[in-house]
Amino acid sequence: MIITVVNFSLPEGMSNEEAAKLFEASVPRYQDLPGLRRKHYLLGQDNKTGVGGGVYLWDSREAAEAVYNEEWRKGIEARFGATPTVDYYDTPVTVEN
Repeated sequence: MIITVVNFSLPEGMSNEEAAKLFEASVPRYQDLPGLRRKHYLLGQDNKTGVGGGVYLWDSREAAEAVYNEEWRKGIEARFGATPTVDYYDTPVTVEN
């Protein structure tokens, strides 16, 4: 499995509540998406205020890369006015409590 972490700057003055509403509106895009096991939406705290994003658990890097295309990037840019970054991580060990 692969984890990706996506980050982008929120528009100046956008509250966490406004960002959360945009996040909620995007949920249907990710439901039943091939290869996606889980997505957590993120809003920065402490020294990361004004940052949004997500943590995704994928079956494979190929599944993730199929989603993070130019159309996806343009959608983030249209909603938040910022280009997202995507970082990929292997998941060698998982602990579930």
